Amino acid sequence: MLKEPLISIIIPSLNQLNNLKKTILSIRDQNFKDYEVIIMDGGSTDGTVEFLKDLKGPFYRESKPDRGIYDSMNKGILKAKGKWILFLGSDDSLYDKNVLKDVFQDDFPDKIMLILGSIQYNLDEKDPVWIQKDKGLVKPEWSKKLWIRNTLHHQGIIYRRELLIKNMFPLRYKRLSDYALNLKLYKQGIDVKILDRIITLCGTKGVSKIYDKNLYREEVDLKVTESNTFLKPVFKMMCSLKYTFKNT
Repeated sequence: MLKEPLISIIIPSLNQLNNLKKTILSIRDQNFKDYEVIIMDGGSTDGTVEFLKDLKGPFYRESKPDRGIYDSMNKGILKAKGKWILFLGSDDSLYDKNVLKDVFQDDFPDKIMLILGSIQYNLDEKDPVWIQKDKGLVKPEWSKKLWIRNTLHHQGIIYRRELLIKNMFPLRYKRLSDYALNLKLYKQGIDVKILDRIITLCGTKGVSKIYDKNLYREEVDLKVTESNTFLKPVFKMMCSLKYTFKNT
């Protein structure tokens, strides 16, 4: 019987061949090898499918149309065999070759459901000032601040698989489903471990970085869903202020 990997790394991707190669290289370079990689390709037409056919285990792939990034991530969860799961975008990479070794140098108690690390944005001069804050370094916060903004980035979260099997990403949200899940898990009062470690070097051009009205409609909806309708005016006002600030 094959030993199950300690961690499954799930990469949703669509027509991002050049970026995807960099992501895969950052995983192959790890000094820690107790992993599997599941690449969920949404039916790319840029040569990704042909590239993936040449990958060998522990790299696995599925290429078929999906209902969006979170549908792809949910399907990846069901395929994963690791005790832990990390999601990387196809424009992300592990921060350095020692990331996984450092994270898993010690065992975590069974009660720990999330391992939270920092992310570092891969900045360029065109990025807005709020992304360039602290030179792009974003540390996790597991606190009531989650009701104000998403203080976690899913590229810096390592989830227990058993937790995700019971709490998948809600598909009603196209761009903020990870935020919705973060709030839900925070309300459950689960135990987390915060590490003083950068996990991922992240791209800055994801769909959650497009600060339009649809994004903030999702934010209001998910906060109301996790609280109650009486707070909707408060959430609408908060999101209206954020929208105005980030579009002026």
